[in-house]
Order: sequence, then C-alpha cells, then structure tokens
Amino acid sequence: MDITKCKGYNCLIKEDCYRYTAKADDLCQAYFSESPIVDNKCDMYWGTQATSIWNQLKDSTKVIKQKDL
Repeated sequence: MDITKCKGYNCLIKEDCYRYTAKADDLCQAYFSESPIVDNKCDMYWGTQATSIWNQLKDSTKVIKQKDL
C-alpha cells in the first residue's frame, strides 16, 4: 500500500498511528519532510479506527471490481 509514513519525532501517540507502525516499502517509501504535529495535534493521525475504515473501503472496491468482471 502506498502511504506517506511518519518518523514519529516528538509524537506521543506514534505507537498507535498506522503512518508510524506500518511496514515501509523496501524500494521506495514516502515520508513527511517535517513532523505533521502542529499545536500538539496531528491532522495526519491514522489510528485503529481509520485503519478499520481503510480496510472496509479496500474490501468494498474488491467487490465492485469483481462485479464489473
């Protein structure tokens, strides 16, 4: 999966964020050039709930693609 990862600098919730914990692509991986934390908030946080939503969307597109075949 192609995502922009985060290096987690100065982040207290990085262990719960998919952008930090996801396995990096061995060949080419994008990272934020600066920490996305502003005023102790991160608009790029991708927690458990967001991961679940992403998985649901992926499953939905698989069903649509199979129906189109």
